[in-house]
Amino acid sequence: MSVEISLRHRIGALDIAADFTSAAGITALFGRSGSGKTTLVNMVAGLTRPDSGIIKISDNILFDSARGINLPPHKRRVGYVFQEARLFPHLTVKQNLNYGAFFTKARDMRHFSHIVSLLGIGHLLERRPLHLSGGERQRIAIGRALLSDPDILLMDEPLASLDDDRKGEILPYLERLRDEAEMPILYVTHAVPEIARLATSVVLINDGKSIASGSAAEILGRLDLLPFTAQDESGAGALIDASISRHEVDDQLTILASPLGELRIPALGAAIGTHLRVQIKARDVMLSLTRPTDISALNIVRCQVTELREDDGGMVNVSLERDGTTFLARITPKSARDLKLAPAKPLYAVIKSVAFDRRLIGTWN
Repeated sequence: MSVEISLRHRIGALDIAADFTSAAGITALFGRSGSGKTTLVNMVAGLTRPDSGIIKISDNILFDSARGINLPPHKRRVGYVFQEARLFPHLTVKQNLNYGAFFTKARDMRHFSHIVSLLGIGHLLERRPLHLSGGERQRIAIGRALLSDPDILLMDEPLASLDDDRKGEILPYLERLRDEAEMPILYVTHAVPEIARLATSVVLINDGKSIASGSAAEILGRLDLLPFTAQDESGAGALIDASISRHEVDDQLTILASPLGELRIPALGAAIGTHLRVQIKARDVMLSLTRPTDISALNIVRCQVTELREDDGGMVNVSLERDGTTFLARITPKSARDLKLAPAKPLYAVIKSVAFDRRLIGTWN
């Protein structure tokens, strides 16, 4: 199932011009607050009528200004998860979930049981929303949306109202949803960690315009997009696909097989063979012309420079490549001069094991 969106709309002083396609998995609509992301998903849901364009899910046209098609919200088969769970406080969790299935013919108990299992909410069915944590309430809201049997799921910053602990609680369930749901998910966010953990693809939105789209690794790894994707000096970083090859229990390390070679990271409680995506932040990468010895860092990667670009903070962002995989470093202009950096220059990148943030390590099927 795929989504085709090409829309033009003016709201206040903001001109929205969005053109992209997406498929099953999570497509993150990523950009700063006020860039038009929520307005865009509201147009997909039918809550806001675009000035012109088309919204198409596979062969089902939801909106086409040229042909005069504009399906009302209740006929669009769209599931919507808002920032707040918006559960009915007087109903139990089970009753809230069944409300999602009320407007669809697909009232199959096997489907209900699958959604309950997928989101890990079976033990909550007889509780009321007042007695749930923020993360639990959002999982119920997601289940209610899924039980409406949608063709597409819209999620408007569903973690924005949660603290870090509650986010950590819900992220594994969102990973399962991404991997198991056979539908496109449009996920609004301005948080790089959520992109790193969840996004299959990214559409970058700035001032209402979709200025770039592609895989999460591609978008976060492009130097020309860092002014939009690196929210502060610590935000820039590349995404690397890897899998667990072994655990070194005595040293409390997990060894990853990756395109950059073996990577040693703090021990993870996951099985050998588990597929992961890790973020290596540019600020945590040091560069050397020769292979370093007698240092504490455990990850030394042979690579070469592909591009350099100075940012507004007076630092130099360096794009590095090994065997077709790109990652980044952020260094001072003096370091770039001393190393005589230029495209195709061979280097060694040094990455500390402790630089790998567990919160930015996501599992993938």
